[in-house]
Amino acid sequence: MAGKIWFITGASRGFGRVWTEAALNRGDKVAATARKLSSIADLKEKYGDKVLPLEMDVTIPAQVNAAVAQAHAHFGKLDIVLNNAGYSLVGTIEEASAEDVQALYATNVFGPLTVIKAALPLLRAQGGGHILGTSSGLGHLAFPVIGYYCSSKWAFEAIHESLAKEVSQFGIKVTIIEPGAYATEFGSQDSLKFSGALDIYEDFKQQFFGTLRGLERGNPDATPAAIFKVVDAENPPLRFNLGSQNLPDVRAAYAERIATWEAWNDISVAAQGESK
Repeated sequence: MAGKIWFITGASRGFGRVWTEAALNRGDKVAATARKLSSIADLKEKYGDKVLPLEMDVTIPAQVNAAVAQAHAHFGKLDIVLNNAGYSLVGTIEEASAEDVQALYATNVFGPLTVIKAALPLLRAQGGGHILGTSSGLGHLAFPVIGYYCSSKWAFEAIHESLAKEVSQFGIKVTIIEPGAYATEFGSQDSLKFSGALDIYEDFKQQFFGTLRGLERGNPDATPAAIFKVVDAENPPLRFNLGSQNLPDVRAAYAERIATWEAWNDISVAAQGESK
């Protein structure tokens, strides 16, 4: 089922780069975007007319609108729109400034929304398409120290779940890709931003970083086959765990939540009051 046309954000490194090259290698065509055109210029040298490299910052709506329109006009259609650009903010809830959080949401939430809104009229007009968004296993549970990043993924998840229900009538499919820990550049300085620091959290953060360093990390080069199965499926899932770690963690988190809700259920039901 090759021959698909992709629009991929954040194609310069990490999953974006891996999936861009994998799609091109299987015979698909890709509009690959990155904040700096120089970071993806080699794709044109390697893949020729199969790839359209575009300079685009997801936080600049005019660039997004122009890039989506150019990609659609260049290839004639867009089968898959993959929002992959994003980064993590490192800092406790108390440490991060409002400006830090606003910048994070500009990239992780409002950027993908701008891409989606630019693409939807085109996908409707062509009779369908598939919107993919790279979320995280942390779209269901929250870690300390990266809580604002987790919150951006919780928002990302809710937006895509609502979107899926709204656009299915147009033949448009939506899938949230939820990777666990992988050995990508996501932990590099290019993909992390650090908030201001308070001394009172230093020991706690060092313990947390030690835990993160001990996580088993998957091989990103093992992921394209799974992504292709999702995009080639007649009925793709709304949510797709990438890797072996997420389901056990999410299962445990929801079991704990349900146990708490059930333990407090009598009080919750009493708060309903009499029907009016």
